[in-house]
Amino acid sequence: MRRLLFVALALGLAGCSAVGHWRQAAGGHLGILRASRPVADWLADPATPPDLAQRLQLTQQMRDFASRQLALPDNNSYRRYADLHRPAAVWNIVAAPEFGLTLKTWCYPIMGCAGYQGWFDRAEADAHAAELGAEGWEVQVQAIPAYSTLGWSRWLGGDPLLNTFVRYPEGELAAMLFHELAHQRVYLSDDTAFNEAYASAVELLGAREWLAGRPEALAAFEAGRARRAAFLQLAREGRDRLQAVYEGAAEARAAGKAAVMAELRERAVREAPGYEGWFQRANNASFAILSAYSDLVPAFERLFEREGRDWPRFHSAVERLGALSREQRREALRVAPR
Repeated sequence: MRRLLFVALALGLAGCSAVGHWRQAAGGHLGILRASRPVADWLADPATPPDLAQRLQLTQQMRDFASRQLALPDNNSYRRYADLHRPAAVWNIVAAPEFGLTLKTWCYPIMGCAGYQGWFDRAEADAHAAELGAEGWEVQVQAIPAYSTLGWSRWLGGDPLLNTFVRYPEGELAAMLFHELAHQRVYLSDDTAFNEAYASAVELLGAREWLAGRPEALAAFEAGRARRAAFLQLAREGRDRLQAVYEGAAEARAAGKAAVMAELRERAVREAPGYEGWFQRANNASFAILSAYSDLVPAFERLFEREGRDWPRFHSAVERLGALSREQRREALRVAPR
């Protein structure tokens, strides 16, 4: 239990002033660990459905590839599997002001500060989100298929594969594993945007390497990412326009915000098919957390090219950036490739 406490703290799901939050974090993570069994056990079990066995075998090939080809940690993470009998691993609360795009942050021991708070129970997440809404925050509760313990749970069997993502299309399954393993390679305690963009770049570049030689799966992956790129372009435009509204006259903000959101919802049908629902539900928190995951990804892709597409060199370069201040990191990432 002492080790579990340490893992819960590392997860960023526990706060010193929120005993209830810590309790659900520790209990939730322990529940996942108890539900997990080694992949080898699942494969040897005649009751394991054939399609699940095939996916588990594929994940082990991806897991080996991640360490061998992408220089990601070689440990016991994703060597076990758990069926949680629910659609998400955790539910994250994200919040932003009514007329602002800066995420509310929560600070935790070891992990530092992050722009989200995770709950293992959807009803509890909704209840705490409602409390924030009553305080005037714009809030979203997002279903999250996986989370990383940043390598701390290796003492307890490592982060497991989960039913929440194991049946993703091949490219997206590889991307998920590579993203979470990237958090174990580099993670800064004070920079959510840096951490998530780095891991998002690793997932994209790594998935493309994994799919090289699998033309059909690669084509499907690229088509999905092209649709996502169109969505991100429209979302960034909307965010920038909202920011301009919020920096303008106070008396015009509510009307200006409503006009921008109405236009985005109308344009999404044509310009971001498949993402109409996101724009229907979107609020300031949605735009703010999306920025954290996507804005710096092109800069990390350029850094990968600058380091000769060499994975160990790339990760080392990212680690060196971690020693800089936040402002220095952003400046270094803006440097043009050689």
